[in-house]
Order: sequence, then C-alpha cells, then structure tokens
Amino acid sequence: MPVKLTSSDGQEFSVDKAVAERSVLLKNMLEDVGDSDTPIPLPNVTGKILEKVIDYCVHHKDDPIPVAEEDRDAFDSARKRIDDIDDWDANYIKVDNEQLFEIILAANYLDIKPLLDLGCKTVANMIKGKTAEQIREMFNIENDFTPEEEEQIRRENEWAADA
Repeated sequence: MPVKLTSSDGQEFSVDKAVAERSVLLKNMLEDVGDSDTPIPLPNVTGKILEKVIDYCVHHKDDPIPVAEEDRDAFDSARKRIDDIDDWDANYIKVDNEQLFEIILAANYLDIKPLLDLGCKTVANMIKGKTAEQIREMFNIENDFTPEEEEQIRRENEWAADA
C-alpha cells in the first residue's frame, strides 16, 4: 500500500511502504496509525529535499536495515570510515552546500541513519586537511574571534594539531 507524504511547502508524494520505512520516524508513525490514506505531514522538509530523500530511499530500499544502538560494535567500524562511499551515493550527494545541509537535516529529522552518515561523511571529506580559514570560506562562516582569542584557542588546542 502506498504511503502519502506532504512536504512543508505542500507538495504530496506517494511512495511504497517499504520505501517510507527506510525512515525510522515514518516506520514508527505507520506502526502507530496503521494503514491510512491520510497524508503524513513533514513540516521540516521541503518538497525539493523530500524528493531527493525519496530517491535515496528508493535506491536503498532492499539494503539491510541498520542495527539497533546496542548491536552496533561490528557495524560501527564500517560506519566511521569516510572513504567508503559507493559510486551511486557519491553521485547522489554531489549537490551544493545548501542542499547538502538540508539533506543532512532531513535525514536527521526522518531518522534515516545511512543517509545521515552519507551526508556527514561528505562534509568530513570536504573539510579534511583544510585550515580553519579555508573551512570558513567554503561554508561562508564569519570569523568572529579577535586575533587574541584565536591565539588563545590555538594555545589551548596545540595537542590537536600534533595528531
């Protein structure tokens, strides 16, 4: 049975239940309310981003569901690697920074751990080896530290630069 989803800007999407259940949030909602024709409102996700999230879930609908928190030890080592992004995912996540962060926020809200991991790995790869100034430029972050405050932070965190 298809599940209807409504984005924050009023766009409606109809997806297979198996696709919707890639989201822990939607899976729990569907278990609570049962089968219904009533669209599920997603007030934190725009139509443009929901469409991207649905594309991801459709592609990965047959993947194994990530293990529960208490069973993660074996899963964690693979999850923490930032260089193990497959080709489809790498092409999927090639978006501008604004869209990337919106996908991360949507994945977090919808509780889609593999998509959240993909977004975070992508950001980690983007900032890997960059200086603070390069990262600020990349993400348009204003430096609101005085030179004195910056120097103090550098001194306090010297140990991190050695790692």
